[in-house]
Amino acid sequence: MEYRDYYLILGLERDATQDDVKRAYRKLARKYHPDVSTEAGAEDKFKELGEAYEVLKDPEKRAAYDQLGANWQSGQGFDTPPDWDAGFEFGGGGFTQGDGQAYSDFFESLFGRSFGQGGASHGGARPGQQSYQSRGEDHHAKILIDLEDSLNGATRPITLKVPELNAAGHVGTRERVLNIKIPKGIGASQQIRLSGQGAPGFNGGPGGDLYLEVAFKPHARYRIEGRDIYLDLPVTPWEAALGATIKAPTPGGSIDLKLPAGSAAGKKMRIKGRGLPGKQCGDFYVVIEVVLPSANTAEEKKAYEDMAAALAFDPRAELEV
Repeated sequence: MEYRDYYLILGLERDATQDDVKRAYRKLARKYHPDVSTEAGAEDKFKELGEAYEVLKDPEKRAAYDQLGANWQSGQGFDTPPDWDAGFEFGGGGFTQGDGQAYSDFFESLFGRSFGQGGASHGGARPGQQSYQSRGEDHHAKILIDLEDSLNGATRPITLKVPELNAAGHVGTRERVLNIKIPKGIGASQQIRLSGQGAPGFNGGPGGDLYLEVAFKPHARYRIEGRDIYLDLPVTPWEAALGATIKAPTPGGSIDLKLPAGSAAGKKMRIKGRGLPGKQCGDFYVVIEVVLPSANTAEEKKAYEDMAAALAFDPRAELEV
């Protein structure tokens, strides 16, 4: 997938105001509109302009896009960073005009249909009804939590970046800090709802809600898949071949794991109910990783030579080589 420099497409500097964005788009859209343009490739250029404008006209999308940084080159290979939008608070939706198929894979990887999630919109006063009230828009954000917070439950402060437009027409962010309760057993992609913490209501109406989508920070030891927890456990060749009882760490403390003789690398051993807690507890999986000793000294090399002489073993015997 190629990176798209939306500023370059519209001929703008990164500090352009929102009015600059609008003027640049209107000028180029007139030039490349397929109904009137005689330029080669006008239709593709017009679509490219529309995609760039879709991002840069929206302070939320623009603030999120800007955090990717200015060091990417247009056309350069690009992989969407994991949880790239974590910590941003959004009120809008994903594709807000036209058909999502009109946009590139790059756009969809950043602003697909899950972006912002949408929500109730602000209401305005109706003519002759100055006392009319409406509920505020729901907001959404992704937050990263530690595995231990889900295993035990926790109360933690989180800092969210809220995109906003200043008086000069420049897009920036402000921070707000919330103290949130993380429910025990919450899993990735589940949401924490904070009532009234979205956009304020109109004319004294109730505020919208803030929905926090949970994702897990990378863990030094474990990885989480659904409600299951995985550990890659290094073992020696002789432990794998002969079997052994070995210590294995789990989030709840070390256990004595009985490794069967003849265990191959990649073998999974399940410990039921030791994953994320809840009505349906996840499981804990130990994945065997056979680690070879070094052969740097004369003694170590001799040990391998003796093994080669003693064992009639050819792992490639069934291959036609």
